[in-house]
Amino acid sequence: MTPQTEFGIRPARLSWWGPAAFFLAEIVSGDSKLKSKQRILTWVLILFTSLASGGLAIAANDPLPSWEEGATKQAIVNFVQQTTDRSSPNFLPSAERIATFDNDGTLWPSHPIYVQLAFALDRINALTPQHPEWKTTMPFKAALENDFEALAAAGEKGILELIMASHAGMSTAEFETIVSEWFKTARHPRFKRPYTELAYQPMLEVLAYLRANEFKTYIVSGGGVEFMRPMTEAVYGIPPEQVLGSSIKTEYVLKDGKPVLIRLPELNFIDDKTGKPVGINNFIGRRPVAAFGNSGGDREMLEWTGAGTGPRLMMLVFHDDAEREYAYGPANGLPDTHFGTFSQALMDEAKQKGWAVISMKNDWRQIFQTER
Repeated sequence: MTPQTEFGIRPARLSWWGPAAFFLAEIVSGDSKLKSKQRILTWVLILFTSLASGGLAIAANDPLPSWEEGATKQAIVNFVQQTTDRSSPNFLPSAERIATFDNDGTLWPSHPIYVQLAFALDRINALTPQHPEWKTTMPFKAALENDFEALAAAGEKGILELIMASHAGMSTAEFETIVSEWFKTARHPRFKRPYTELAYQPMLEVLAYLRANEFKTYIVSGGGVEFMRPMTEAVYGIPPEQVLGSSIKTEYVLKDGKPVLIRLPELNFIDDKTGKPVGINNFIGRRPVAAFGNSGGDREMLEWTGAGTGPRLMMLVFHDDAEREYAYGPANGLPDTHFGTFSQALMDEAKQKGWAVISMKNDWRQIFQTER
């Protein structure tokens, strides 16, 4: 693996070693001419000018420094170059440069459970004194006992029941405050760091690279839209209005003479699987030309993207790095965890349709912004 700095920028190669080596050799040799302050300053300036114009330029010219060189990285670079080069037959006007990203498992970890489910579990624990019946009622009993296997077995219905019980009965402003405070204190159970520090550095680089080339980047996630919006701009550079997600119904009421939106314990829209193309059509109004996911919940979004005409880029993040992050799912020959499932059928479809599969183990030099 190529050495790298804390922030994923590879060290400059040989471009600055010439001046540096000469400078050090002069000092070692004891050249009297170099001992003057003026000559020392001159060589220091030459050295650092070389660093800035040569060594650091190498890192600056690479938009994806946390990616290993290879076909996966090159697919991203080629797509961007072709769609932004006016002389290319694949050129796209900036208005058509729409890129969509799943969140859990694509931009940050979805294991051992989804981040929003971790939030819901904390909320259930906090609200249990008001609901003693939860201690003996599933799926609340599983939530209180941190029984992830039982939660997975409860399926979508059980998880939605937890979400409804823990996310409703308050105004949208109150919910945003609760979520924001939770993100300040909550820590990932394995990495012991705030979830907001666990965005994948390679994907942050892709987001920045696309935006630098006039792509508009959207999150299209099965997670709750109002759970994600308080943090997406600070973490990913994606503003709230470019975040699509599942939602519960809200009701406009006057409270103490002021209008508020109250969150109701009733589903409004599930932005997952077949819901993703529907949400994209309803809220974006353009078919994406690039789509990034990591599981069976993203299949339809990639299919919808690929069904369009002209240049297309579809990519799936494959979690196969147990040492630095996680390895899971049938495509790894491992049991299905039910959280971010990457099935063998999805892997087969990706190969058949030419979707790029991003190997965390082989394609990423680092996983998070700062490695520990």
